[in-house]
Amino acid sequence: MVKLAQAQSQLTKPQPVSAEAWPDRGLVSVILATFDERENIDNTINDIFENVPAPVEIIVVDDDSPDETWRLVMDLGDPRVKVIRRVNMRGLASAFMRGIIESQGDIVCWMDADTCMPAATLGRMIETLRSDDISIGSRYAEGGRDERTALRTTASRLINWLARTVLGHGIRDYDSGFVAVRRCVFDKVLPLPTGYGEYFIEFIYAACKNGLRVNEVGYVFRDRSVGSSKSFASVWRFLLLGTRYVYRIFQARLRRLD
Repeated sequence: MVKLAQAQSQLTKPQPVSAEAWPDRGLVSVILATFDERENIDNTINDIFENVPAPVEIIVVDDDSPDETWRLVMDLGDPRVKVIRRVNMRGLASAFMRGIIESQGDIVCWMDADTCMPAATLGRMIETLRSDDISIGSRYAEGGRDERTALRTTASRLINWLARTVLGHGIRDYDSGFVAVRRCVFDKVLPLPTGYGEYFIEFIYAACKNGLRVNEVGYVFRDRSVGSSKSFASVWRFLLLGTRYVYRIFQARLRRLD
């Protein structure tokens, strides 16, 4: 029982990768798309710097948050952190695409800024890029778990079941949105800068179709402790997003068959 408890603790608290583990990997760019994340952004940035060995740059793409998330990040005065404030423009996929364009790293990562995705897992994901092209932080790979509400967990599992059935390639967390990629990946495939989380399904499918090596690293995904979810702002918005996911799964399949 003691060994089991220790093993579970290691899964829920991944150990960071040391700088000596991959000394020649070059700069790592981490992109955070934000909207009203003032309560979380400082902790997220600190966690990244603590768990991802230098050199690291963080690019915060903020959609002119009413809570002035962008100003808080600017006031940090950290030269390793770049802030892009987008006025009169919103969208998760387009924000990540803007961050990719602005990034300088040999490895490019993106993740949520609400502390639900652990930066220690990001370190492990980067380590796998020694042999792979893309590493997905996965709720459904070995060691992964989704601890949100039953409704959101069920909806996510259904979307991923549909994506696996229609698109194939054995990906278990097609709509993860938590990823580390080698920069050379963008020579073959780029995320489409439209939509919310459904862009990620199309990106991973296109990567697999282009022969890129994709792996998944399990992690425990929990609901945010502060702030409000953008995808579950209302039941109506939640259902609308789900419909969009289904549409773009089939759209991706048909597009790639041309």
